[in-house]
Amino acid sequence: MINEILWVILSYLVGSIPFSYILPHIKGVDVRRVGSGNVGGTNALRAAGPLIGFTSMFLDIAKSFVMVLLARLMGFDVIFILLSGIVAVIGHDYPVYMKFRGGKGVASTLGFILAINPFVALGFLGIWLILTFTTKYVSLASMIGVGFALVLSFLFGEVYFGFALLFLFILGVYRHHENINRLINGRENKMDLINMLRQK
Repeated sequence: MINEILWVILSYLVGSIPFSYILPHIKGVDVRRVGSGNVGGTNALRAAGPLIGFTSMFLDIAKSFVMVLLARLMGFDVIFILLSGIVAVIGHDYPVYMKFRGGKGVASTLGFILAINPFVALGFLGIWLILTFTTKYVSLASMIGVGFALVLSFLFGEVYFGFALLFLFILGVYRHHENINRLINGRENKMDLINMLRQK
């Protein structure tokens, strides 16, 4: 039990590593003062370009994926495996190293999903890509993507995983509350990934 608890704490600390702040900072960009001011992959992408942005997203995915995968390999009980993923996402959203001001947890949630069920992760990614390319609203694509993964988890019969994703979905919607207001008022920023990649 002690090992599992320590692992959950470590998962929070790893999840708190702000790659979406660190990598742009190396380029001289402070994402807290650019764009939305959010310490997340989307803002890093807008502020520092595709290379740094997508690398930040990949590392945000990797930190939760690795912690959950290792918990599984070490044979921890399913509750602690799921907790390690949940707290890694919470660490991303509320990082101790950044005075608890972090990102919105979408990439880290994807890493958690990928470590538990790759098919659910593919469902999330498919919906996210379709909506991002068609609507250009990353926030909308992210929330619907997590919601779709939540439904898939229950369809696969993974009840505990489903409830973990329900919590993360609610957390994600809360973290996107400003985006939701802008979407309702027609003021949400769009992001054209194709043009962004062509220009760089």
